[in-house]
Amino acid sequence: MDLNLSDIFTKDLDFTFGIEIVVRTLVMFILILVVLRMTGKKGVRQLSIFEVAIIIGFGSAAGDPMFTRDISIVPSVIVMATILLLYRAITWLATKSERFESVLEGDPMYVIEDGMFILLDNDELTFAKDEFLSEMRQQSIEHLGQIRIAILETTGNVSFFYFSDEDVRPGLPVMPRVYNTRSKTVDMKADYACVYCGHVETLAPGRHECKRCKKDEWVKAIDTLRLS
Repeated sequence: MDLNLSDIFTKDLDFTFGIEIVVRTLVMFILILVVLRMTGKKGVRQLSIFEVAIIIGFGSAAGDPMFTRDISIVPSVIVMATILLLYRAITWLATKSERFESVLEGDPMYVIEDGMFILLDNDELTFAKDEFLSEMRQQSIEHLGQIRIAILETTGNVSFFYFSDEDVRPGLPVMPRVYNTRSKTVDMKADYACVYCGHVETLAPGRHECKRCKKDEWVKAIDTLRLS
C-alpha cells in the first residue's frame, strides 16, 4: 500500500477552508477565554475536580467547530452557555449547603500529623506517596520531622504547617538519594524511620518490624532544621 502524504496532511483541504479554520479557531479560543473569565477562576491550580470536568466540557464544545466544516459555531456557543449556567447553579447550591459542597468537591484530607503519614484503619496510606514526596521537595522540606501537619486540599494543593526549630524531630528523609538507601537490615544503633509510614524508632543492629504499620523497610532518620 502506497503512503499518500497529501491524504495525511491535507486531504481535501482547500485554501478557502484553511482561512475559515483560522477564523473559527480564533473565535472559539476567544469564546473559551471569555467563558472561563465568567467562571471567576484565576488559574489551573485553583480548579477542583468538578471544575476540571467543566473545562473538559468547554474543550469538547469548542474543538469540533474549529476544523469541522459541517459544524457551525452557534450550537457550540449554546453548549458552552449551558455548561456555564450549570456551573453557576451548582456553585450557588454549594454555597448554600456544606454537605452538597462536600459531595461535589470532596473534603480536605490530612496526610501528615506529628511527622508521620496518616494511615487508614487497614494501615494503608491515603494518597500516592511518591507524588507527595515530590511536593515536599518543592517546598524545600528535607524530612517528615519538620512537618507538624500537612493537608491535601480539594484543589490538589498541599498546605504545610511546620514545627518550630526547637520542636523539629528525627524524620523520614524525602530526598531521593537518601530515601533510596532503605534496607530491611539495620547495621548500627541509631534512629531509623519506617519508609512506609514515617514512624521513627531507635533500633539496634538486625531486622525489625515497624510497631505502627508492621512494615520492615527502614532508612536512617535525619533531624536537620528547615531552611527559612
